Amino acid sequence: MHNTGQIVLDPRLSMIARLVGGCESYADIGCDHGRLGAFMLQSGQCRQAILTDISEPSLRKARSLIGILGLTDRVEFAVGDGALALTRPVDAVVIAGMGGATIAQIVGDGRERLGDARLILQPNVAAPQLRGALAESGYAIYDERVVQDGRRNYVIICARPGKADYGLKQCVVGPVLLERLPAELTPYARFRLRVAKKALAGASASGDAAQTAPLEREIAIWEEVLACLQR
Repeated sequence: MHNTGQIVLDPRLSMIARLVGGCESYADIGCDHGRLGAFMLQSGQCRQAILTDISEPSLRKARSLIGILGLTDRVEFAVGDGALALTRPVDAVVIAGMGGATIAQIVGDGRERLGDARLILQPNVAAPQLRGALAESGYAIYDERVVQDGRRNYVIICARPGKADYGLKQCVVGPVLLERLPAELTPYARFRLRVAKKALAGASASGDAAQTAPLEREIAIWEEVLACLQR
């Protein structure tokens, strides 16, 4: 018998699912346990899903969960390197829980396979680098959210094919977050400011002049953002 228990997502994955929205098909690159895919299918947000990972052992948890829930007939599992594992076009692609540089490489290397799909991206680090790389790969950011999950604040970036050119402040903060200045940005801005100040102290102590100026610029940006948020 199939387990018909409803998947419940944590705040981070819940926001990702919300930003994917309704679609005919979606792909989760690096799907890990497959909980997001299971939720998307169970909730009716999508009819079909492609769940991918770098190796067959990495896919086992997702295969097991999808099988237990009786959703196998609506899922295609694919082993491969990033977006190169995709076998057909989908409406939306999720790449979450990786470093920003890794996500940027997946998008750049897999640009042809990604086609016209919307991208919902959640970088654990290096979000500014990812934003710049998206513009270089021919994507424009159309939505951004900050979501708190436990003691961590995560940034989720949504992009679609299009032309974009982001300045330093837009890359550091995010073009949509900078425009909207949502209340949720405050704790994240404070965290980024603390990280940058700590890094600056380390760079100054070691005499790393090459890192000092960029960190000083980043600190100034976050201080300006926090001043705007506190008005």
